[in-house]
Amino acid sequence: MSTIDPYITFDAQAWAKLRAATPMTLDEHDIEGLRGLNEQLSIDEVESTYLPLSRLLSLYVGASQDLSRTTDIFLGTPPDHVPYIIGLAGSVAVGKSTSARVLQTLLSRWPNSPRVDLITTDGFLHPNSVLTERGLMARKGFPESYDTKSLLECVSRLKSGDPHVEVPIYSHLVYDIVADERHAITAPDVVIIEGLNVLQTGATSAGPNVFISDFFDFSIYIDANADVVRTWYIERFLKLRKSAFADPRSYFARYADLTDDEAVETAGAIWDGINGPNLTENIEPTRERADLILRKGLNHHVEQIRLRRL
Repeated sequence: MSTIDPYITFDAQAWAKLRAATPMTLDEHDIEGLRGLNEQLSIDEVESTYLPLSRLLSLYVGASQDLSRTTDIFLGTPPDHVPYIIGLAGSVAVGKSTSARVLQTLLSRWPNSPRVDLITTDGFLHPNSVLTERGLMARKGFPESYDTKSLLECVSRLKSGDPHVEVPIYSHLVYDIVADERHAITAPDVVIIEGLNVLQTGATSAGPNVFISDFFDFSIYIDANADVVRTWYIERFLKLRKSAFADPRSYFARYADLTDDEAVETAGAIWDGINGPNLTENIEPTRERADLILRKGLNHHVEQIRLRRL
């Protein structure tokens, strides 16, 4: 008996054709600014993977707005300005941040110039002082290390049409929340919420059946083989050792003087003790909850796209 697949699967070539006449609005300078530390993002990759996705999202947002207007007509109420919310999940080092930045830039350059904002859930990690007090520093990135209640409140306010929402800021340099600083989100048309845990389910103080993903209009999972992501993590660690880690203000400055062999061993141990188990136990099991799965190969390029059937 055959299994019914809820997804339509495309290879990279077939997916690229769905770009249709969507114009390319990024140039090489834009790509350079959007590329992550260990990413190999190119104009070709944007054209073949992200332009078709931008077109799909444009159609989905338009349909959502039409449905909202229909509801307003039925209720006889003035239209509310409620943003379209996109969730983007995946492992550490899989390229989530780059994908989120590319999408934000492409979507903001639609003909109607929508206001597109980006929230990273790193800002909702508990401060290091709280994690230390709770014995969770070695579990940073696991579900229990996040202030899920505050994140849920933020997303709920956005989806309720609140025109001004402020979110905390996280510094990767100091590996902690930046005290007394906030990023203001004002009347957005589209909001991308990027993070490890955005598709996870679990009890919250707001109620056991309320999840962040309940407020998403569309969700994306960036996928790759776990062994490949481990390799990317180690490669990124080696590059950071010669850049961000070299800054004396960096939380990881102690790694700057490691030899290549020591750095590979250290990065591998961190992955095997923290990021790998988190991927296996918490992140990867949420993959099939996404509306779209972008599967990457060893060279970081998306090789397969799976779109959930409506």
